Amino acid sequence: ITRKSLSRRTVLRGLGTTIALPLLDAMVPACTALANTAAAPVPRLGFVYAPHGAVMDKWRPAATGREFEFAPILKPLEEFREHATIISGLRNKPAESPDPHGITAGTWLRCVAPGGTGDPQDGTSADQIAAQKIGQDTAFPSLELATAASGSNNGSYSSTVAFRTPTQPLPMEANPRKLFYRLFGQGDTAEERESIVRETGSLLDFVAEDAAALNRQLSASDRVQVAQYLDSVREIERQLQKLAEQDFSDMDIPNAPVGTPAAFPAHLDLMYGLMALAYQANLTRVITFMSDREVSMRTFTHIGISDAFHPLSHHQSNPEKLERLTRVQTWFASSFAKFVKRLADTPDGDGSLLDHSMILYGSNMSNSDLHNNDPLPNIVVGRGYGALKGGQHLQYPQDTPLANLMLTLLNRAGVALDRHGDSTGLLHEV
Repeated sequence: ITRKSLSRRTVLRGLGTTIALPLLDAMVPACTALANTAAAPVPRLGFVYAPHGAVMDKWRPAATGREFEFAPILKPLEEFREHATIISGLRNKPAESPDPHGITAGTWLRCVAPGGTGDPQDGTSADQIAAQKIGQDTAFPSLELATAASGSNNGSYSSTVAFRTPTQPLPMEANPRKLFYRLFGQGDTAEERESIVRETGSLLDFVAEDAAALNRQLSASDRVQVAQYLDSVREIERQLQKLAEQDFSDMDIPNAPVGTPAAFPAHLDLMYGLMALAYQANLTRVITFMSDREVSMRTFTHIGISDAFHPLSHHQSNPEKLERLTRVQTWFASSFAKFVKRLADTPDGDGSLLDHSMILYGSNMSNSDLHNNDPLPNIVVGRGYGALKGGQHLQYPQDTPLANLMLTLLNRAGVALDRHGDSTGLLHEV
């Protein structure tokens, strides 16, 4: 059986617009499993940061190994059990500081204290090490995303988790509209891309002719996959357009940047949706995402909690505050779980995006009331083309460095390193 072969770099083009495509059967040599193609497959790598630690007895399962039950906070991820590895007992000693919120985010993926060690290898964050090694043949070597603007504590160490070099922090994009046009729009300026949308109503209208021509070359299954992918792009575009049309003139609220939802749940879902699309189109293989900022004063009235996040995190072991904090952290985990489901439901070669991804969800703080960094909450989802075992809860000895997990994920992603930060070795059981 013969069929037309497409380059993995095939895109849909139109005036002012270029839209990448997901991995199609036509991009894989006929009669050849994806894992056996000439180039070794490279997994998608993600780091999702959750501020203010976790209520650990509501996060960590009681049992270890494969016969564990999900604790309440991680219960939303239970359906992905075979793709999940919960990792307990890790410590990030370089994050310990008299100004914990000031450096917690900035030391999470670096695993060195501010100022570094003097070794030029130290201080680059794990995501940027990966971007340098496995991200150079994608449109975006990495994406740095968030839901909030920069914080006020200690500058860059509180407002980003990504450092290109020990002294070069990267800004985090929090506006979903700007991210959408960065991913799917083309033009010399943001104004140019905005003009295209104002004139046509949709970027997809410009590539309709190219899409129709491509469809004539594709199998039925590939045509379905392209249609579903473009539907996802159009749906996010529709959501952003609706946000731009909202009228809050009769409400006494501050102005928000156009494209950023006033409602935090919608904002969070949009960012996760764009992350999934970026992975699906192979626009990037490396993403960092701060689901919220440190010292967050956000409230969660949509789940009946009016406490601001940061004050609530200083619970002083009050049972009622701990119950409310657990509900907040469970809600964040459920939002992450929707993202994971989207990866699981998205075909990618001979598996799903979840099969081919490694996504760390965790925090650089444990008990938020004490500001301690031991033991840290960590869960990795995905199988990374079989690089991760999944379906287990691993308990490591006290003081095992968080850097060991970063080193392990980098090596499993094809980035051969012998150390990272204050690492002492690999976590072979992951």
